[in-house]
Amino acid sequence: MNSFGHSFRFTTWGESHGPAIGCVIDGTPPGVPLVESDIQHWLDRRKPGQSRFTTQRREPDEVRIMSGVFEGKTTGTPIGLVIENVDQRSRDYSEIAQKYRPGHADYTYDVKYGFRDYRGGGRASARETAMRVAAGGVARRVLRELVSADLVIRGALVQIGPHAINRDNWDWDTVEQNPFWSPDAAAASSWEGYLDGLRKSGSSAGAVIKVVAGGVPAGLGEPIYGKLDADLAAAMMSINAVKGVEIGAGFAAASLSGEENADEMRTAGNGVTFLSNNAGGVLGGISTGQDIVVRFAVKPTSSILSPVRTVNRDGADTDISTKGRHDPCVGIRAVPVGEAMMAIVLADHFLRNRAQCG
Repeated sequence: MNSFGHSFRFTTWGESHGPAIGCVIDGTPPGVPLVESDIQHWLDRRKPGQSRFTTQRREPDEVRIMSGVFEGKTTGTPIGLVIENVDQRSRDYSEIAQKYRPGHADYTYDVKYGFRDYRGGGRASARETAMRVAAGGVARRVLRELVSADLVIRGALVQIGPHAINRDNWDWDTVEQNPFWSPDAAAASSWEGYLDGLRKSGSSAGAVIKVVAGGVPAGLGEPIYGKLDADLAAAMMSINAVKGVEIGAGFAAASLSGEENADEMRTAGNGVTFLSNNAGGVLGGISTGQDIVVRFAVKPTSSILSPVRTVNRDGADTDISTKGRHDPCVGIRAVPVGEAMMAIVLADHFLRNRAQCG
């Protein structure tokens, strides 16, 4: 299960410390303009080492298009993308080869397969998400050309550890102006000291990310098992370290009354306007034409310097301290990954809807 999607489907391959990582994308319609810079822009937002608050692994993440594009346009055949790994330091992981990091996939991979690639976590590493972002770049191009140039997907970090933003300060322009993708400049400033303290102590923190897609047409999604919100939830939950997903009001809807939760409607021109968006832009699994709103929670990074109790492969109790270059908050670089998965799901559902309904 290394593939995701239906009409727009991508498969990733490669490991954190292998020679390269890559993906193959099936289902891209022919004639869509696509060059490497269309993809590279989004990869540059995700790549490591851009601030002291992310892993200092130095990867340029330069993508190459290997197939499926001719003279600047997609051919309709599989699109092959590859990124070379250039800054692996496998020696950092030699001390944990026989130990399991609590909170990581070390134990479950070993139980399932009988052995594991301990170098950076292998397939369980966040390194795999670079190819999701690459596939998302292709999906964004599909949406721009075939749906609307006004369809915009944006993500922001709204909480690190227990420290949430002040939503009254929300400013999308601020997101690109700080290393945290925060829409609240004051929160971003306070997070610096908090993460510096965590990093120096060898610990880590979790985060909450919000992704919003505006300009999505009504009618995307299926009514039962192919619900748009179900696929969005699966997409976000598949991202490394994600432990919770909400659509619209999410869990908060449980505390609302029917009157409060109802997104009341009025006639607007030849269509309908909604007076609120507790549904997050999806009703009955189908898009309403409102903003699609998704939030997801990312757990604290499992690779930490602080010693914690664990066991080794022989079943003996021991302690573990993970050396190497790790994100004190892996949620920071999850923002462009969440945007990419939103784009992939929307492109997939657009193509599925076009195939069924014309």
